[in-house]
Amino acid sequence: MDLFEKCYAFTEARDLQKTGMYPYFIPLTNSEGTVAWIDDHKVIMIGSNNYLGLTTHPKVRQAALDAIATYGTSCTGSRFLNGTLELHLELERRLAEFVGKEAALVFSTGYQTNVGTISALVGRSDFAITDKEDHASLLDGCRLSYGKMRRFPHNDLDMLDKALAGLPDKAGKLVIVDGVFSMGGDIAPLPDIIKVCRRHGARLMVDDAHSVGVLAQGRGTAAHFGVTDQVDLIMGTFSKSFASLGGFIAGDADVIHYIQHHARSLIFSASIAPANAAAALAALDVMIEEPERCQRVMAIGERMREGYRALGFNVGHSQTPIVPVIFGEDMRTFKAWKMLFDAGVYTNPVISPAVPEGLALLRTSYTATHTDEQLDFVLDAFASVGQQLGII
Repeated sequence: MDLFEKCYAFTEARDLQKTGMYPYFIPLTNSEGTVAWIDDHKVIMIGSNNYLGLTTHPKVRQAALDAIATYGTSCTGSRFLNGTLELHLELERRLAEFVGKEAALVFSTGYQTNVGTISALVGRSDFAITDKEDHASLLDGCRLSYGKMRRFPHNDLDMLDKALAGLPDKAGKLVIVDGVFSMGGDIAPLPDIIKVCRRHGARLMVDDAHSVGVLAQGRGTAAHFGVTDQVDLIMGTFSKSFASLGGFIAGDADVIHYIQHHARSLIFSASIAPANAAAALAALDVMIEEPERCQRVMAIGERMREGYRALGFNVGHSQTPIVPVIFGEDMRTFKAWKMLFDAGVYTNPVISPAVPEGLALLRTSYTATHTDEQLDFVLDAFASVGQQLGII
């Protein structure tokens, strides 16, 4: 068979494009954080991960511009060779201090952070144990390692216990969970997960991509529960609250040193650009100086959950600024997306396999700089769409 045969036979996306309801790869003409434009069509943006609204913060913008003026646009090399700047080291020092760990290591993307960290640590005789709703980058890191992967149902601690109990006592074990789950917006029960891990001698890695900048004055899920010293590895990204691009892993200095010398996605990729590093540093400053942003975005999440529930929508178990609105059937979800888009509201439709079959949803997420008027507009638009589709 021709290798490209599957490409020619792939018609699902083009079929959806013909209906006018294709919601992906839409080019934005302009964006101001809470508002975006697609050509001349203005929409309220509730589809980004710009939780603190820092992409347009003057301090963050200026830091990026100053870094370009000093270092140029790229390091043109990997961290391993010529691509490490003092800027990177300063960012690593500051991040480690911020999340309460001895050391941190900065990668070029959050995806590379997870892939590199897991594949470096999990060897042939080791096991990675993941929640079934963990982010795809975590699963890919497990697949690229030489170890074996086990999965347990979402937040099911009994099944996690059974999975660990069934592994050889001498095997290395790494339990990996999202701190805040990217589709459901719920928080992993870290204190209980830690108890299970300790019972079986397993290490724990928490992907805090959607937690850092949001929970515990921005310090993440472990700080939220007061268990930072009991979580072995904390991962974070810059593409969300940090208003930049990149990622980091934080933990004990010896462990970070090992990852630094074994993570292929770090060693064989160009380092994070100077402007991105400087923007992340400036965003970290703003998080510390303006804690009210974290408080505001969490309050908005609660307001919108209450608003959707009052209308009759199912928002699952959200506890954060990520609020899923569950429509169930795929085409109904796409219809809702298009109706909201036309009405001036930008959301993200999510279908299987990103969520379980029959639980298709519109993923909404909020920014500290959303105004009350914008939030009221969004709720009114959802009310109209929900009634037209017979959902509420």
